[in-house]
Amino acid sequence: MGEAGTITIEGMTREDIEQVLTIEQVSFAMPWSRNLFLSEFRNPQVSLMLVARSAGSGGRILGYIVCWVVADEMHILDLAIEPSWRRNGIARMLVLAALRQGAGRGALRAYLEVRASNTAALSLYESLGFTRSLVREGYYDMPIENAVVMSLQRDALASLLKEPVNGRKTSP
Repeated sequence: MGEAGTITIEGMTREDIEQVLTIEQVSFAMPWSRNLFLSEFRNPQVSLMLVARSAGSGGRILGYIVCWVVADEMHILDLAIEPSWRRNGIARMLVLAALRQGAGRGALRAYLEVRASNTAALSLYESLGFTRSLVREGYYDMPIENAVVMSLQRDALASLLKEPVNGRKTSP
């Protein structure tokens, strides 16, 4: 369990990779590799990478999000929260911050895929206004599972941009 404190959202740095990898490895059956995260730093015009950092405990990373912004679209590629901090609004804060920054780069809509069994993620995204667009059969490995493709269109994105992102008090 974490301590109460202010959580800030900021750009991910190479120095954050060790903490990010630890969260990634406990969160996914097929986690991203170090090289995959590092490759995202090579294309800052497209890649958008943010971390949620606790003000206490030396600025420990509690979660992160990785997105691509291409033309007028944003695609959420990876989002994870440290297990002891889940269900405290951190994922919502990260998605809102990413959407805000994506819109600043010209994104008018957002997309993502999520495992069909990941009810927590489906609920989060639906609460943000994402809608289920289609199902991709057998999209995921380990285990093989369908992906639900979700989209957030212009009007829903515009209303979300009015929500606060940083400085929220929370604790697990």
